[in-house]
Amino acid sequence: MAQEAHHIQEEHLDVLTKCGLKTGISKPRSDIHRDGDYHRAVHVWIFAENTQELLLQRRADCKDSWPGLWDISSAGHISAGDSSLVTARRELQEELGVILPKDAFEMIFIFLEECVINDGNFINNEFSDVYLVTTLDPIPLEAFTLQETEVSAVKYISYEEYRCILAKEDPEYVPYDVNGQYGKLFHIIDRRYKESTEARSLALQKQLRRYAPVSLDAELTELTDADKEALVLLVNAAKVMDTIFYLQVWCNNPALRDWLKEHAAASELDKLKWMYYVINKSPWSCLDENEAFLTTADSAITLLPEATRRVSQWKGLEYRAAFPMVKPPGANFYPPDMDKMEFELWKSSLTADQQKDATGFFNIIKRHSEFGLESSLSRDTANITQHLVGSTHDLYIVPFPQEYNPYLKKASELLQKAGDITSSSSLKRLLHSKANALCSNDYYESDIAWMELDSKLDVTIGPYETYEDTLFGYKATFEAFIGVRDDKATAQLKLFGDNLKILEKNLPMDNVYKSEDVTAAPIRVIHLLYNAGDVKGPQTIAFNLPNDERIVKDRGTSMVMLKNVSEAKFKHILQPIADVCITKEQQGLVDFESFFTHTICHECCHGIGPHTITLPNGEKSTVRLELQELHSALEEAKADIVGLWALRFLIHQDWLPKSLLKSMYVSFLAGCFRSVRFGLQEAHGKGQALQFNWLYDKGAFILHPNETFSVDFAKVEDAVESLSREILTIQAKGDKEAANVLLQNYSKITQPLKIALQKLEDIQVPVDIAPIFPIANKILG
Repeated sequence: MAQEAHHIQEEHLDVLTKCGLKTGISKPRSDIHRDGDYHRAVHVWIFAENTQELLLQRRADCKDSWPGLWDISSAGHISAGDSSLVTARRELQEELGVILPKDAFEMIFIFLEECVINDGNFINNEFSDVYLVTTLDPIPLEAFTLQETEVSAVKYISYEEYRCILAKEDPEYVPYDVNGQYGKLFHIIDRRYKESTEARSLALQKQLRRYAPVSLDAELTELTDADKEALVLLVNAAKVMDTIFYLQVWCNNPALRDWLKEHAAASELDKLKWMYYVINKSPWSCLDENEAFLTTADSAITLLPEATRRVSQWKGLEYRAAFPMVKPPGANFYPPDMDKMEFELWKSSLTADQQKDATGFFNIIKRHSEFGLESSLSRDTANITQHLVGSTHDLYIVPFPQEYNPYLKKASELLQKAGDITSSSSLKRLLHSKANALCSNDYYESDIAWMELDSKLDVTIGPYETYEDTLFGYKATFEAFIGVRDDKATAQLKLFGDNLKILEKNLPMDNVYKSEDVTAAPIRVIHLLYNAGDVKGPQTIAFNLPNDERIVKDRGTSMVMLKNVSEAKFKHILQPIADVCITKEQQGLVDFESFFTHTICHECCHGIGPHTITLPNGEKSTVRLELQELHSALEEAKADIVGLWALRFLIHQDWLPKSLLKSMYVSFLAGCFRSVRFGLQEAHGKGQALQFNWLYDKGAFILHPNETFSVDFAKVEDAVESLSREILTIQAKGDKEAANVLLQNYSKITQPLKIALQKLEDIQVPVDIAPIFPIANKILG
């Protein structure tokens, strides 16, 4: 009976495939190691920055693997149904008595160990998530509370000495191949602490030079005194969107921002770190495939006096707030250790309404188990464990107003006051409804009010785009755009919105997929005064909103064109690109009118084509839900390429001048090189690479021996139409597999693109602009 009870209580582990994916089967730990099943574990290393030492533990003599040998600071299996980060935090607490928040843990790599020990009786096929905890100084040994059944002693050792010990295969230490996967631990520490200040400064200067600082101003003389007064409140409300966005990118992002700002004057390197961080709004560089330009060694220091057992004369544990080297695909919308399978399994257990919420724009997903660890300040492991197993599914939904309550409440109050002040009735309606939406989480009425806005002072504020959520493309980030409407330019663009139904009817795809419900898209041209929130890195020149499929189906969309931003990009970027990359014979065809007109058509074409779709099985869905993380890149490519098709259609109808026909294609070619430089991790860059490579393969774009490019006007129309048909059909069918194949085949940096990009690098043409807002900066002080 005792043996049977022990077996029942034995820890169960998830069985994985050789690729590390869950099979849906779990087995007792002893059976896992007997049968050699692949499973998952965590390794936690504590590293003391000032002494360059790693903490090692001696494994208890009763352990069934490597008894009595020196090993990782803390480690353990991930039990069936448990998550990686929660396990790492719990193991550190149980084995060493160290309680740390999640921002102390940096996941640096995954290690696969395949070995057989104990005369073949213990087979270890284990995927381990390796975490690094960086403290400033070593933790006093007497501060640890050792779990006797797991750990017999702890000690600090120089990481370089430890590397040598492992290389010599010292029998007193658990073996790890420092020349193989596990060598990453030491390489990461080497790079982090041995790179010279001069080298880092030069690298950051080079990255900063890719952005041309441009002052964006606008004429306020036509604003009423009431609107000028409201403008002050609106700029401050927009600033709140910044605060929320920093938090949405990564949980520790606000602390990192504040730390870098506080230390910006400490040295030239610290100043450069802060300058480049301000552009990217995170430690990941938008123009470098989201490669980290900072490390945890640059991050904020937090003091935790209660993290361990108290020690006389010791103020407590100080750690570096960590962030991962690889940007989390789910941003801060999901637990950092959640994968797609866990989400889908949880989603399948929900009701239809709950599933709609889980995949909705305006909430985040959290863990019950994480809440248990965060809320427990005691080291009562039994109580925490009890909380962890209290729910069948660990994930749950938190609406935006709950997660961002103090910020949204503040922004709502500012918008309410601005709405009370403004002299424009439509702006008043927008601001009051948006103030309510921020608190209610229902944006339908406020988005309708935004579409119907007819005001000299133009405002877009709230959660809209889903680019940060590269895991699924479900969750919206907060942003704000404040500008002054250009009435003359707005009046000139009525043609595009008025003809959306005609464009939809003539789209190059099967008629069965075409919509009958397309409505005219209002277009507003503004001069941007200020933007905030999700406006990092490359700056948008236009946007088409809302993204809510209910509104798109019922009312269509509306567009805002940022004319002063477009003019700045054309002057500082597109024209220099054309001078270098386009043949002399066609350089004169690159002009601002073509560039700006295609931008308009791009935004219009977001409103046509498939949105709400019928799947082959008859089920209703949306393109966004079916294509998930592939949706954004394919939608941007669609808007671009169908935009070209639409311009040709409008020209052939004599609604646009024929002089645009050739110039729009050549301006588009030059624009390809501009957008691809944003990187293939970014939706616009990925979509642009797809288009360039398709048109190049079809012979529509030509590379000449002198490494310049031109358009073959005899081939370009058919090539544009064929790609338009391909993308529209994939979207209409909700065919994620076909979307993936298309992007895999064409969204890459091919040799022709490499040639163009190298030329632009050689003469240092800016990649984008870094806007400066003198009016808003004066308001914000």
